Amino acid sequence: MLQVYNTLTREKESFQPKLPQQVGLYACGVTVYDYCHLGHARVYTSVDVVIRYLRSRGFAVNYVRNITDIDDKIIKRANEQKTSCDVIAEQFTKAMHEDFAALQLLTPDHEPRATQYIAQMVRLIEGLIAKEHAYVGENGDVYFNVRSFKHYGCLSHHDLESLTSGVRVEINEAKRDPLDFVLWKKAKAHEPAWESPWGQGRPGWHIECSAMSMEILGEQFDIHMGGRDLIFPHHENEIAQSEAVSAKRFVNYWLHAGFLQIDKEKMSKSLNNFVTIRDILKEHEPEVLRYFLMASHYRSPLVYTPESLPQAKQALTRFYTALRHLEGGVALQETTYATRFIAAMDDDFNTPVALAVLFDLAHEIQRLRETDETAAKNHAALLKELGDTLGILQQDPESFFKASSTVDVSKVESLIAARHAARAAKDWALADQIRAELSAMSIVIEDKSGETTWRVI
Repeated sequence: MLQVYNTLTREKESFQPKLPQQVGLYACGVTVYDYCHLGHARVYTSVDVVIRYLRSRGFAVNYVRNITDIDDKIIKRANEQKTSCDVIAEQFTKAMHEDFAALQLLTPDHEPRATQYIAQMVRLIEGLIAKEHAYVGENGDVYFNVRSFKHYGCLSHHDLESLTSGVRVEINEAKRDPLDFVLWKKAKAHEPAWESPWGQGRPGWHIECSAMSMEILGEQFDIHMGGRDLIFPHHENEIAQSEAVSAKRFVNYWLHAGFLQIDKEKMSKSLNNFVTIRDILKEHEPEVLRYFLMASHYRSPLVYTPESLPQAKQALTRFYTALRHLEGGVALQETTYATRFIAAMDDDFNTPVALAVLFDLAHEIQRLRETDETAAKNHAALLKELGDTLGILQQDPESFFKASSTVDVSKVESLIAARHAARAAKDWALADQIRAELSAMSIVIEDKSGETTWRVI
């Protein structure tokens, strides 16, 4: 049975969805004011692997990933560029979709935007006020009364006293308690605003995800995902406001991806070690980046160094080398490889162990290639099938080798054509000379069944 580590209980638990074989999954989405960075790639690749694996095991997953399209950062960026928040949000939503498509991330079943769910947020806040879990401050903002919710701190495993003394909180005289957080912000001049019972204003960040997830997935759903940085205060506040209004358990399983570090330091703009997805994809193939992101367990810290992606490329090269010239096989059923792969993924989506199984399978393919081509083809089909569960190994091997090289493809093809002509004319000296020239370019050629293929070494 699938075991998942639940941040709420700090234990691995057997995964049992509310409805048999149906899963409601919500992932906190991007605040679209800038290009997505490697931290985003790490989180959403982790989400993607979870969804792919659940679906491969027969679960019908309803996947929701929101877009925060109104926020202080968006307003600041719009003011800097002397344009509207809508323009900024559209620009970076488009860029996000491009980056995520390049990484082969599955498209969400629902992608709600915060500005489309203002009415639901207002109703949720009204319900909290009616139950005395929220109040209107003297400055016109609406706040959640943290001390009215007795389970506050259950996700981050803090008690109120330690939070008050040990965690930085916003000091605001309009609050009854320093821990209280804003649900609705009173309108300021030259900022987007919507009508509400408390006058014009806009939602606070935390209320957005509760309103969108509960509207689409219901007051209770199965899995909520995000980065570890969201545990407190964002996800803690989501639990408080959602359960305070519904009196039901909000989410059954909380899954959080570990931090991404640049040379062992947490990535941040202030440290000037901020790396965007598109910066990386200018120099590396998307599948190489995706492999790197999965090579560590999703809960572990992931360290990015300049050597990380070349190492990932080498690993993929081993897989694609095993798959070359072995099309047309039928994936084997009930093999030890599939059993071991499933056991790894059933253990809290343990991708490093699952990848180790795929390496063993690739080694077996290479062994069989020389003795039993049919068996090699069937093992290769299994490798592709299991790789698909992780979102990798779906390219044609020749396309992978050519796309991942930095050589002049047209020049290589021209030399190969010239070599064909020399061989046809029985000019073996010229053919050997061309092969040597290709070898000097780190190109290996292979002649098989009247065709010549090539790869970079």
